[in-house]
Amino acid sequence: MFNLSQLTNQVCTIAKEAGSFIREERLNFDSSKIEQKGLHDLVSYVDKSSEKLIVQQLQQVLPEAGFITEEKTVQQQKGAIYEWVIDPLDGTTNFIHDIPAYCVSIALTRQRMPIIGVVYEVNRDECYYAYEQGGAFLNDEAIHVTETSTLANSLLATGFPFYKFEYQDEYINLLKYLMQQCRGIRRIGSAALDLAYAASGRFDCFFEYNLNDYDMAAGLLLVKEAGGELFDFECGKEMLDKRSVIAGNKVITNLVKEAVQQYFIK
Repeated sequence: MFNLSQLTNQVCTIAKEAGSFIREERLNFDSSKIEQKGLHDLVSYVDKSSEKLIVQQLQQVLPEAGFITEEKTVQQQKGAIYEWVIDPLDGTTNFIHDIPAYCVSIALTRQRMPIIGVVYEVNRDECYYAYEQGGAFLNDEAIHVTETSTLANSLLATGFPFYKFEYQDEYINLLKYLMQQCRGIRRIGSAALDLAYAASGRFDCFFEYNLNDYDMAAGLLLVKEAGGELFDFECGKEMLDKRSVIAGNKVITNLVKEAVQQYFIK
């Protein structure tokens, strides 16, 4: 059995190296090299090159693990006991538009449960990391979710769908309610960062649906190890499979969960 603490340190180093590459490429980014994977779904050579860099190094660190990656630069091996779940550049649209809110997200899962999570925020040089039963950290300082006890004193975060709009009305009903109850709702454009910020106390709770594994696997562990609560939109604990999450401090997360139950009816 490998040492989770040592492996996490290795993953942090890899994430920072990818982040350094992304930071350098942003200085002279060529917008003509942007590709469109689907409706409003953008990708660039930076995403793909970052992923290749990460995959190549992780293959050496833990050869027996499979891969689930956003850009699919390596054969996807979903179903392995251990899987690396990678978003090489979460917040691609922000990156393309030079909005400084994007990150590298790397998780290791064991039978679909995250056991290592690393989120590296490129522009602020912030490395969030956690491993199973080891706590959560930001640049080597322990982090914890907030102790906010009322929606009136809370700051929430969410994401808006950029395709698959069939639940748009239900989602707007949920937002109508929550925006009247809290201090504000932020939409940064990177689910991995939203979860990292919830883990470190910048947000009291983050909620979003229609996410992918690589958007949230690392962040889920950060919130859990920072003392937080997590649910999917069906109020269970299958966030990766249900493709949705409500995560943050226990009180506010449960209050948001109740609002989801009431207003987000599919």
